[in-house]
Amino acid sequence: MSKIILTGDRPSGKLHIGHYVGSLKRRVELQNSGEFDKIYIMIADAQALTDNFDNPEKVRANITEVALDYLACGIDPTKSTVFVQSHVAELTELTFYYMNLVTLARLERNPTVKAEIKQKNYELSLPMGFLTYPVSQTADITAFKATTVPVGEDQLPMLEQAREIVRSFNNLYGETLVEPKAVLPENKSCLRLPGTDGMAKMSKSLGNCIYLSDSADEIKRKVMSMYTDPNHLKVSDPGDTEHNPTFIYLDAFAKDEQFSRYLPEYANLAEMKAHYERGGLGDMKVKKFLNAVMQETLEPIRLRREELAKDIPAIWDMLYKGSEEAKAVAAQTLSEVKKAMRIDYFSDRK
Repeated sequence: MSKIILTGDRPSGKLHIGHYVGSLKRRVELQNSGEFDKIYIMIADAQALTDNFDNPEKVRANITEVALDYLACGIDPTKSTVFVQSHVAELTELTFYYMNLVTLARLERNPTVKAEIKQKNYELSLPMGFLTYPVSQTADITAFKATTVPVGEDQLPMLEQAREIVRSFNNLYGETLVEPKAVLPENKSCLRLPGTDGMAKMSKSLGNCIYLSDSADEIKRKVMSMYTDPNHLKVSDPGDTEHNPTFIYLDAFAKDEQFSRYLPEYANLAEMKAHYERGGLGDMKVKKFLNAVMQETLEPIRLRREELAKDIPAIWDMLYKGSEEAKAVAAQTLSEVKKAMRIDYFSDRK
């Protein structure tokens, strides 16, 4: 069996460092590993419309932003097929068929969906398209016969629901669809990067994100104002590193060699943590080091992004080519699905 990856993002805004450590960095590594026969990366604009249906221009503009972030981080369109979801109409038809394989109660129990419904205050006015997001995601995955889906920890319930739908289809109609497996970030601190304000998750609406496109000044301002340990009131106080966003970010981004460049009194992060935990290390010093680490990490991404943004038509040409390729592959899968369901009524007619 071919090894195929399907992954992507909703174009609800520019991508931030949570996206980067949660999945995007890993996608680039997998792309360049040579281990996979095909990699599809989807800009999920149709899914973004489920909670932005009154503002399609916002989604349209963000398609460009997400594509720029992808390429700036190292996604290579000669190695990965980058496409726009709504261009592949076959995904909508697959979603419609899969809806019959899952109950309303099961969709409402999905922990990821429940959390997002609460976050968006949809308890009393839930759009049906938003509720069926896991079914749509199953169509995306199965259309390309993906064997592997790189995800963040919060997306695991979505993938498990996709696996359930695949099993239901295959049990009813015969082995047709491929059951996917998740790939999580290898660094545990990357599973869910908190917001700069200490909230459990980065959110554009909360203003607690560091974006891949942020300027050097914006990065510094956000780092230096980050939430730390509220009980670490004096430098001499013992501090908590486990729940402290500055140290969680350092877990995700800092490398040993950066200490020799920016903070040579420590050999590595473990030594720095030990000092903070016993007391005697101030938050400002930690933040200055974190700022240096973030600047070093994000500067090459930002500079490449600025170069790419000089030729937006080339970005859209890349997206069109990838979307046409994706459409052809999804059409083949849809044909196989309809044959398995015995609804390919006119397949013998030319």
